[in-house]
Amino acid sequence: MSYYQHHVFFCTNQRENGDACCARFDAQAMRDYAKQRTKALGLHKNGQSRINSAGCLNRCAEGPVIVVYPEAIWYTYVDQTDIDEIIESHLQHGKPVERLMLDPQ
Repeated sequence: MSYYQHHVFFCTNQRENGDACCARFDAQAMRDYAKQRTKALGLHKNGQSRINSAGCLNRCAEGPVIVVYPEAIWYTYVDQTDIDEIIESHLQHGKPVERLMLDPQ
């Protein structure tokens, strides 16, 4: 059993050599936004949701990426609107956002 109802990892990896990476998509700012938004909604209390940064999740070509555990659902996103949709649909209501999901591989 997972400690958190939802544990969300944002890849924030930065590659200095110019290769594809999630940091190019402002991943740290999106992670910060998600953390602030879940706190504003009270989703950070009592083991509900935890937002974390992660190093490389090794899906650079599909970036930016996040993964939500314990379901192991992978997402990509474009902007805060997509992050809001993931928070509202998946974290609040338990319904994954199919249009943003990546194949689990």
